[in-house]
Amino acid sequence: MNSFTTPLDAFQYWLDQDPDYIFLRQPINRKFIEYTRKDAYDQAMAIASSLHKMGLQKGDHVALLSKNCAQWFMADLAMMLGGFISVPLYPTLDANSINEILVHSESKAIIIGKLDDYSKQKDGIPDIPRIGIELYGVKEQKSWENLIKEDHSGYEPIGKTPEDLITIMYTSGTTGNPKGVMHKVSSFNQMGNTIIPALKVPLNCTFFSYLPLSHIAERIGVEMVSIYCGGRVSFPESLDTFGEDLASVNPILFAAVPRIWQKFQEKILEKFSQKKLDTLISLPLIGGIIKRKIRQKLGLNEAQLCYAGAAPVAVSMLEWYDKLGINILQGYGMTEDCILSHFNVKGTNRFGTVGRIMPGAESRLSPEGEIQIKSDAIMVGYYKEPEKTAEVFTEDGFIRTGDIGEYDHDGYLSITGRIKDQFKTDKGKYVTPALIELQLSKNTDIEQICVVGMGIAQPIALVVPSELGSAKDKAALETSILTTIDEVNPKLMSYERVSKAVIMKEMWTVDNGLMTPSLKVRRPRVEAIHQNMYKTWFDMDGRFIWE
Repeated sequence: MNSFTTPLDAFQYWLDQDPDYIFLRQPINRKFIEYTRKDAYDQAMAIASSLHKMGLQKGDHVALLSKNCAQWFMADLAMMLGGFISVPLYPTLDANSINEILVHSESKAIIIGKLDDYSKQKDGIPDIPRIGIELYGVKEQKSWENLIKEDHSGYEPIGKTPEDLITIMYTSGTTGNPKGVMHKVSSFNQMGNTIIPALKVPLNCTFFSYLPLSHIAERIGVEMVSIYCGGRVSFPESLDTFGEDLASVNPILFAAVPRIWQKFQEKILEKFSQKKLDTLISLPLIGGIIKRKIRQKLGLNEAQLCYAGAAPVAVSMLEWYDKLGINILQGYGMTEDCILSHFNVKGTNRFGTVGRIMPGAESRLSPEGEIQIKSDAIMVGYYKEPEKTAEVFTEDGFIRTGDIGEYDHDGYLSITGRIKDQFKTDKGKYVTPALIELQLSKNTDIEQICVVGMGIAQPIALVVPSELGSAKDKAALETSILTTIDEVNPKLMSYERVSKAVIMKEMWTVDNGLMTPSLKVRRPRVEAIHQNMYKTWFDMDGRFIWE
């Protein structure tokens, strides 16, 4: 593979190789609209030129509010070509959150694309130029479609140097308010040049992009990797068509958060009982056919690289998928380190770990067991937050991740919890909930779980049942969850053992603020809502409580 100097350098290389190669595939009304590399470049050039005509200068901040779509990629290319700094926003943000980020980031314009209900979000946008993409029903001051039809023949792209800022990415705020992470072009370039050989990503790889591009994992793992490997990216049309679209694409590289892998598992177990599935896949000829049909139904029959990240995955689930011929590789990284951290690699995958350190990065554990990372891809800092920036960096330039981990003798890292998630019971003992939650989550009747216990004698588990669990009667669900607790408790220290399960009356979702846009539980918010009930629940009779 060639070594590039910037993402634009990589895109230009593949554009010169084959301008007519299909780069982006966008489904509209059940048909894919296809854009070649040249199409994408021409539209990106037109938008970059249009932004300059609106009075924007190199270095100005341009926001992007959209779900994943072909124009998201083109808009980001436009910002690189125009010398602008991109500010991607999660498409699920409400008007107030959008306003806070746009004002804080000092964005001078915004591009608005595919959204579920823009009418509820538009009031959050201050008085800045707006470019709406009519393909997705967004009609604004300026139309993407009209702008790309204008004459931009005299426009010369400004581009970026490796030391220029490329983006300000606002974190999803698992533990507090979002912070604007600043990255240079060189950070993205280092990841693009490193990740493809390190993870054995094929050139011209096919991708399916659906996890938020405003999150670092999708931004690097799909957008940047597809640009650097000369790949092709397809998108889903909607949540309802997700399965059909994925099956039609059959990507070579597919990544999902644990919750999505869990959903796939639930759908398979709706068709086969676990006992029947075990029997069928154990048969010499029939087993191979069944496994292939399941992979085809999921859209993963061609997948050479399957990834999980953002949260731990139970080893039991990884082993379950492995029996179907789907080898899930876990990785670990964060916005601040541009995910140049740890990954498992095909052929040397070790379940229960997030792999070994990536080339070009260093890692270490603090005396408290905190994972610390250093590389040339580390962020510049938090935008307009010098004190928070100083807090997260060590004196010798390592990032404090806030995660607790341990290495095995071969250098594989296991995440054992988060420093801020630890709580103290009224016995004065500190409990790290992540590993307990991971062991309990192997039960497919559990969708979401949060082990808590501040101010009570023993931890309790707040549980949101899965679809499989909700379909059971109350007695069966109680038996299932308590059986799992009884299996896990003997492996724990006495003060860590879960005393009760409390079934939540509603799902934790992005909309109700109890999950981040990247589908991680917002523990502080869950605790803020329920903490005043811990003692009441703990003092109630029985081990199983319905909220």
